[in-house]
Amino acid sequence: MPPFLLAAIRFVVAGLALYGWTIANGERSPSGREWMSASLIAILIFVFDYGLLFWAEQRVPSGIAAVMMAMIPVFMALSEIIFLRTQRLTLRLAFALMIGIGGVVVLVSRSLSLSSSLGGAPIDRLGAMALMVASISWSIASLLTRLPACKVMSSGAQMLAGRVFLALAAAALGEFRNFHPSTVSRGAWFALVYLIVAGSIIRFTAYVWLIHHESPTKVGTYAYVNPVVAVLVGYFLGGEALGVRTILGTLFVLISVVVITMTRDKKVVASVSVEDAAEAVGS
Repeated sequence: MPPFLLAAIRFVVAGLALYGWTIANGERSPSGREWMSASLIAILIFVFDYGLLFWAEQRVPSGIAAVMMAMIPVFMALSEIIFLRTQRLTLRLAFALMIGIGGVVVLVSRSLSLSSSLGGAPIDRLGAMALMVASISWSIASLLTRLPACKVMSSGAQMLAGRVFLALAAAALGEFRNFHPSTVSRGAWFALVYLIVAGSIIRFTAYVWLIHHESPTKVGTYAYVNPVVAVLVGYFLGGEALGVRTILGTLFVLISVVVITMTRDKKVVASVSVEDAAEAVGS
């Protein structure tokens, strides 16, 4: 199934489910201004993050992709320090960020002096670059996420806006011409249903709710846990190797999670709106 078309199908179903559920429960539909904000965030999240992630996983193993996406907390922490100013670059936080980056480097680098003993397969450069752009896009989107009051409605609005841009990207890449539903396996359809329910409706709604109650830096530590899960699933279910480098990199990642989670936030009086954050990013 083509990557951008797969993402469009996934998020149109999940978006309609969330949007319809909130409307049925008496929530108001987003205003025109909120739809514009949702569209901006949707481009960053669903096209440049999910779209590039889906595309990159045709070239990069899923475990390595999860490791590369672990850079998200680094960019989120830098965004808090530079733009929101809700976090100070203390020695503790700097140490945690360096440990996290070090874990990613250990997991993906083949130029280490211990590369012969640590082992590892080569990583496609275009795929790795796409994953880095995806990480930065998600971080910026998290910085801008401040709409609307209902978090479920916010998720649905962003998904519905995102599916439009994903469908346009799929059309521009010619994915509709090369897509034949009859050739898609039953396992692939099952995976799509799982992604819609667990990966979109449940996970994304929980993420949007949490981003309003905790600092982006702490929320972003989920991306440090993803590689651990991906590596274990790959080892037990995918037959992937679990070498010294994987164990060492995973250990660095876990240490970084603990330190960042225990770092206190700088208190701020007012929240940042989408427009204010966008102006800060633009400047």
